[in-house]
Amino acid sequence: MLRDQSMSHEAARVMDQINRDAWRDPSAVRWYSNSEGWTDPGERAALASVATAAEDHPILDLGVGGGRTVPLLRAISRDYTAVDYTPELVEACRARYPDARVLHGDARDLSRFADGSFQLAVFSFNGIDSVNADDRITILRGVHRVLRPGGVFLFSAHNSEGPGPREGFSFGVDLTRNPLKLAARVARRALHATRSLRNYQRYAKLGYEGAGFSIANASAHDHGILVHYATLGYQLRQLEGAGFRPEPLIFANVDGRLVSLGEDTRDVWWFHFVARK
Repeated sequence: MLRDQSMSHEAARVMDQINRDAWRDPSAVRWYSNSEGWTDPGERAALASVATAAEDHPILDLGVGGGRTVPLLRAISRDYTAVDYTPELVEACRARYPDARVLHGDARDLSRFADGSFQLAVFSFNGIDSVNADDRITILRGVHRVLRPGGVFLFSAHNSEGPGPREGFSFGVDLTRNPLKLAARVARRALHATRSLRNYQRYAKLGYEGAGFSIANASAHDHGILVHYATLGYQLRQLEGAGFRPEPLIFANVDGRLVSLGEDTRDVWWFHFVARK
């Protein structure tokens, strides 16, 4: 793993292209198009904490993917706008929810939206972690601009002190005591084993470590993506640097508990942040 304070332009470009290719893969499009409901208890708790204040107000849904969050957020407000930078996922989301406003765009460029356009902005399922450290700052500042005074940004981000950075290579089989189910799962994964190993060998060496964050290959999508991991303190400093108020609400993905700075969070894969403008 490379170590430095910032990523080179080339490393940042490579990360972006690798992840874009992963989202555009037909298997990823199918998976995201069939996803529904909450990702975890933390997401449910985080959204519940802002639902009343955001009711019937404009909502911006960044990285909407195949549309998993559309019904969750439109239950709060019908004044809803979704954005994703993957054309295939935008098409899939529009097909799934033809009456929703779903735009092709990039969270790093929110110039189409006026200042103070939204009461709530959401970037779910660690979508912000698919871009490099500098681009995260761009996203945070852009979201801050398009939020109303007192508006909220709800997003999830991987924990660099959690299990994720220590994953290593994974064959990706969920264990079960049922031998028939286990055999079926092994057979299915065997079809992806070569691809997973090839991706791991190519992308693991692109790992990058900075001050408070790291970039590493994750096992998702057959080890086909690079993920940004951050310490809790680093993420809080980023939020304040972008203009958000100190002391956001932080929920753990594993059980939905509220997290405070300084506690042991080695069991937390990612956090859900509720940051207020």
